[in-house]
Amino acid sequence: MNAELSSDVVSRARVHAALGDPVRLAVVDALMWGDSSPGEVGGRLGLPTNLVAHHLRVLEEAGVVVRARSEGDRRRTYVRLCPAVLAGVAAPEPAAARRVVFVCTRNSARSQLAAAWWARCSRVPATSAGTDPAARVHPRAVRVGRQHGLALADARTAEVSRVLRPGDLVVAVCDSAYEHLGPERAGLHWSVPDPVPADTDAAFEAAFGEIVGRIDRFAPVLRSSGRQQ
Repeated sequence: MNAELSSDVVSRARVHAALGDPVRLAVVDALMWGDSSPGEVGGRLGLPTNLVAHHLRVLEEAGVVVRARSEGDRRRTYVRLCPAVLAGVAAPEPAAARRVVFVCTRNSARSQLAAAWWARCSRVPATSAGTDPAARVHPRAVRVGRQHGLALADARTAEVSRVLRPGDLVVAVCDSAYEHLGPERAGLHWSVPDPVPADTDAAFEAAFGEIVGRIDRFAPVLRSSGRQQ
């Protein structure tokens, strides 16, 4: 066994060991389709703070999860899975939805790109909205979308309360929108970095790549719950 293979085996064994604890496997299931704060993980699983910290630390050391500080409330951190590490791990399917509504703050980039890409991947309808919508879709989002065959030039922004309908699955694709909506309204949280502050094509492309990866994993397992109301 050469050194490279041995290192790979050790890394995989560390992941299997981390997932061998029922509580940690439950944490992974809770994070499979969206990001959460440590407090939200504890609340969902009924765990005290010290146990949440311990189990997250073990998962982090195994490379299963990473943490990032919120772009909205800087006092918060969110935990997310590393999909490549968990490629062979099965997960429970989420509930069905009538429609998916992607939400970010300004509804000018991430949520627009997400809804447009979703339409390519799923028969479940999708749209987008913002908690504080801008007047128009960001020109760089339009440009990045066009490079990937997505037509955003005529897309319009909308305020989230005017868009939501019964049976919608809300996916908050930014920290600020998630913190504004709260877990009661946002079914999933994807902590996608905001490309607008950097205002470069590379930043928008990186955000788009993150969104595509999330959708490509999630869309195949989301079932339609029936007709729109």
